[in-house]
Amino acid sequence: MPTQIEAVKPFLKWAGGKTQLLDEIDEYLPFDDKNITKYAEPFVGGGAVLFHILNNYELEAIYISDINSDLIDTYISIRDNVDSLVEKLGELEELYLSADNYGRKEIFLDKRMRFNYLKLHPDEASMVEKAALMIFLNRTCFNGLYRVNSKGLYNVPAGRYKNPTICDEKNLSAVSNKLKNVIIVCAPYYESDKFIDDHTFVYFDPPYRPITETAGFTSYTENGFGDIEQENLAKYYDKLCRKGAICLLSNSDPKNVNPDDDFFDDLYMNYKVNRVYANRMINSKSSKRGKITEILVTNREKK
Repeated sequence: MPTQIEAVKPFLKWAGGKTQLLDEIDEYLPFDDKNITKYAEPFVGGGAVLFHILNNYELEAIYISDINSDLIDTYISIRDNVDSLVEKLGELEELYLSADNYGRKEIFLDKRMRFNYLKLHPDEASMVEKAALMIFLNRTCFNGLYRVNSKGLYNVPAGRYKNPTICDEKNLSAVSNKLKNVIIVCAPYYESDKFIDDHTFVYFDPPYRPITETAGFTSYTENGFGDIEQENLAKYYDKLCRKGAICLLSNSDPKNVNPDDDFFDDLYMNYKVNRVYANRMINSKSSKRGKITEILVTNREKK
């Protein structure tokens, strides 16, 4: 049975975040099997599934990774230096909330420039500052996006918010406590292989395959994630299943726009491809945020 401790929630808004799918995903969590004592999430993103697991289950070991170094540096800063991070965020919040709309936009652009400077000149001493700016920009940018241009620079415009929560000290402190024993790595998904064995549950939440020409939000890093990458990921999924791991993978459902598109059904023909309803969350037009189906690929039946 789940063990409810101090609840934590994602500290970033994130494209493709899984908060609204947690009930469906929970049905596939295998922790009722006492043989499953480890968890790996190689595309951690905003961490909704990670935090759900940390809130409800006690495991022996957890591994998370992502190739987005800004994201991973933020996780590490929260785990290792949360007091300094909260102090910097508090200063940013006070500065932003005391300004008028024009001043807020100027502050945003100034902090975005500083963030991009730190991206180009990374060093350990400035990691906490960059993490604070990452959270600040996420909370004050347009639609909560993280997007970079071809040079790898963050280029999301300013948003307009009346009273955004920039420094959620209580949640950040709780997240820091939960992450104390979590292995956090900036690495491609396939490097998780060293951690994963037949005692491990693995959840994959890769960049989704676009279901229209303009729907893809895969620019979380400079590198895209096309069909070849999806096919390589499917091979890795199969490798881990043969290793004895229990695996679950999320992705878009191309049948929303083309009922004859069997891309994922063919790619994962040896596994169960389930379809669940999800709300489109990050879209500039609220009228386009309706319910669509997504897929959950699993090598294990529901609880």
